[in-house]
Amino acid sequence: METEKIGFIGLGNMGHPMAKNLEKAGFPLSVYNRTIEKAEDFKKKSTVYSTVTDLVKNSDIIFTMLTNDEAIKAVYEELLVLNIHGKLFIDMSTISPETSKKMADAVKIKEAYFIDAPVAGSTMPAAEGTLIIIAGGEERDLQRAMPYFEKLGKAVKHLGENGKGIAGKLSVNYFLSAIYQGLAETVLFSDQLGIQRTDMLEIINESASGSGATKVKTPMLINNTFDPAFALDLMLKDILLAKNAGADFPLSKALIETYQSAHDEGFGKDDVMGIINYLKKIRVDKNIKTLNSQQYI
Repeated sequence: METEKIGFIGLGNMGHPMAKNLEKAGFPLSVYNRTIEKAEDFKKKSTVYSTVTDLVKNSDIIFTMLTNDEAIKAVYEELLVLNIHGKLFIDMSTISPETSKKMADAVKIKEAYFIDAPVAGSTMPAAEGTLIIIAGGEERDLQRAMPYFEKLGKAVKHLGENGKGIAGKLSVNYFLSAIYQGLAETVLFSDQLGIQRTDMLEIINESASGSGATKVKTPMLINNTFDPAFALDLMLKDILLAKNAGADFPLSKALIETYQSAHDEGFGKDDVMGIINYLKKIRVDKNIKTLNSQQYI
């Protein structure tokens, strides 16, 4: 079978390394990013387009990896006016189930194909090609996408029809939001009790409470630096998407309140694990308030 021409739209923190893995694999690749400078290092081996329209016209399979519903809608509004008959669209963004299903239906009306395929994993797995791809769509479309998925991830989980991939991703990120807040609170508690962070994190990571999620954030917690592998604002977006999709549990309100307040206090651009600095701030503020009130007793 002749190799299909691949297009990749969205070269952000995740999209850039993912597209690079497709390029390294030798697939005929075209890329587009709204900020053209982010495509600079693709010019030697791939084709860089300055419009979505030109990329779609010259691609058979089109990947999209964008920030939110608004970005996806803007891109699909451009491409849906084209003749896209027979093309396969693979959206790897984390967006609302409603928007994803709407895009899938609109693509199918144009006699093209659609897979929602968000990923579990952040920038390092994206660069290493070890993401977990959570897919919703037709089996035949998944088989068409598999040669490319194999270069992007270590596993592909097909959950069923369009929309199931997004459902799976929102579910796992809901769980991660609880893990990260719980980890942050635990570390702050152990700090308060005089335990060294290195010791506490070793105990966590080597015991049943440890996981890949705790291990990957350990260096950040030890060094107290939170450059974004996955920004706190993106986690807030995903928790709110989960809420709108029906996540209404005892933890939901607490998680939304914490991440929203952290955003409001200016921590949104930090890595999601930067939630610890927000929690530390409100604890300090509470102690100061208590001390000040005691001075007037």
